[in-house]
Amino acid sequence: MPMPPRKPGAPAEAAIRRIASGAVWEPKAAYCRAVVADGWVFVSGTAGQDHATMAIPDDVVAQCRLALAHIAAALRQAGATLRDVVRVRYILPDREDFAPCWPLLREAFGDSPPAATMIEAGLIDPAMKIEIEVTARLPDPG
Repeated sequence: MPMPPRKPGAPAEAAIRRIASGAVWEPKAAYCRAVVADGWVFVSGTAGQDHATMAIPDDVVAQCRLALAHIAAALRQAGATLRDVVRVRYILPDREDFAPCWPLLREAFGDSPPAATMIEAGLIDPAMKIEIEVTARLPDPG
């Protein structure tokens, strides 16, 4: 998704804000939970892991719920909500686990569904059953 042009004279650093969640993976793999740039919020692939305990629930629905909560928290810090999401990617090691998550996704995105892609692929930890990545547009302040 192309980003709108930066305002003339605005330094690149001023247009970018990074949001960390405190997950142990962020410093290890050199990434942050979200990046805010020129009116867009890019949220990294987010798994359903409890950041405080590092526990991963066995159930895909519980993992999906946690991942959505982490994403919602990052969006809040950026000044957006799940309703501002325009693109979502779901990555699951087992495509059969996707349908049980649909009620949570309908609840999360409601009447503002984003464009979406579901990919079947392995994740970094075999216990992880879903990873979710989103792109959101910051609300117009006017």
